Amino acid sequence: MTRLSVEMLAADTVEPITSAGHAHLGIAVLAGIAVIVLLITQFKVHAFLALTIGSLALGAFAGAPLDKAIASFTTGLGSTVAGVGVLIALGAILGKLLADSGGADQIVDTILAKAGGRSMPWAMVLIASVIGLPLFFEVGIVLLIPVVLMVAKRGNYSLMRIGIPALAGLSVMHALIPPHPGPLAAIDTVKANLGLTLALGIVVAIPTVIIAGPLFSRVAARWVDAPAPDRMIPQRPSQDLAKRPGFGVTVATIMLPVVLMLSKALVDIVVDDPAHLVQRVFDVVGSPLIALLAAVLVGMFTLGRPAGFSRERLSEAVEKGLMPIAGILLIVGAGGGFKQTLIDSGVGQMILEISKDWSIPALLLAWLIAVAIRLATGSATVATISAAGLAAPLTADMSSTHTALLVLAIGAGSVFFSHVNDAGFWLVKEYFGLDVGQTVKTWSVMEVIISVVAGGTVLLLSLVI
Repeated sequence: MTRLSVEMLAADTVEPITSAGHAHLGIAVLAGIAVIVLLITQFKVHAFLALTIGSLALGAFAGAPLDKAIASFTTGLGSTVAGVGVLIALGAILGKLLADSGGADQIVDTILAKAGGRSMPWAMVLIASVIGLPLFFEVGIVLLIPVVLMVAKRGNYSLMRIGIPALAGLSVMHALIPPHPGPLAAIDTVKANLGLTLALGIVVAIPTVIIAGPLFSRVAARWVDAPAPDRMIPQRPSQDLAKRPGFGVTVATIMLPVVLMLSKALVDIVVDDPAHLVQRVFDVVGSPLIALLAAVLVGMFTLGRPAGFSRERLSEAVEKGLMPIAGILLIVGAGGGFKQTLIDSGVGQMILEISKDWSIPALLLAWLIAVAIRLATGSATVATISAAGLAAPLTADMSSTHTALLVLAIGAGSVFFSHVNDAGFWLVKEYFGLDVGQTVKTWSVMEVIISVVAGGTVLLLSLVI
């Protein structure tokens, strides 16, 4: 397992924007994070504005010239958006095509038709995991809620037995698997190999989603015996469509970018010759940009055409897919700005220097940092991006495998114990008709299980690879 070591201090570092001592800098970091937390939780300021103000406050508290603090923030914002902005946009378009064409509904209906009785929770976690690959967490919830309520009512199932597996599948994908914004931003920050991170993320996700989903749902159903809310089930996206794409072609479209990126990672390992034609080809087709772009273009034909979409309807789907991600892009970008301010102020080196004698694994430290920020801010994306900035210097003497595991450790920590400062907490509470205590006993505990199991799996993997 990679541990913090003195050799890390010899790695290339960014010239600090301030020469503050450790104590002064530590206080500045805590003050900057406190500003962000207070703005988000107490004053309900949008995370983009909170991160921007918090970054400038961090620079001011650290004694940095304001122009240098502004330059650090804008540099980090620009580099983060340049690194992951287009990928997030392409993922949003693919998700919109999947939802509007009825492809997501086709996957749901096909799997549910073959499931029943005790297998239903396993069917729900499978549905959520597959659909959760290209969809943002909030979109996935809105898409699956009608299905969860319908299955629970018609099959007379406990709401928790059906709902928890669906939520677990979506949450695990959101925390660990690109092209979700958090993992993408962390990969860009620590310069991890995306294909390798994706492959290891799938390995970590499988036991995590099983334990937090179907297995925990048995316990959650005993703790909270809540029926599906007695209200009208929302309309499904494909309800008004005369036809929709088939199951096989829909799954193939969703998996196309995953297969391309994993193929690139495999070729890099097997061929290991940058001049070789095969590796050069896969370096292009397996790059995240080309893989997602290919999936979007293919999806226009495999998803849009079978649903009877005209060119104008396809263009409308693309436009509507891009509209909701403005806020996400701004939050991710501002998180990158905050990350760069942390780095340029010397926080990363401070962490290395004060912890070089600790006997704590670097992966565990990264997980703990993400947990702390998650508990404070309530945002998994903010926690992932900020923790990646703080933990980036830890990768100085790491192998590519352990750098990928660092990203997954951060992602695991970023979903720890969702509570009242997390928008997802209230989304689940309202959709499932629960009170605050019931939401804590089900959704919040499920998030803790995901975080601990995924983090523990990452640590175990670091011992053997």
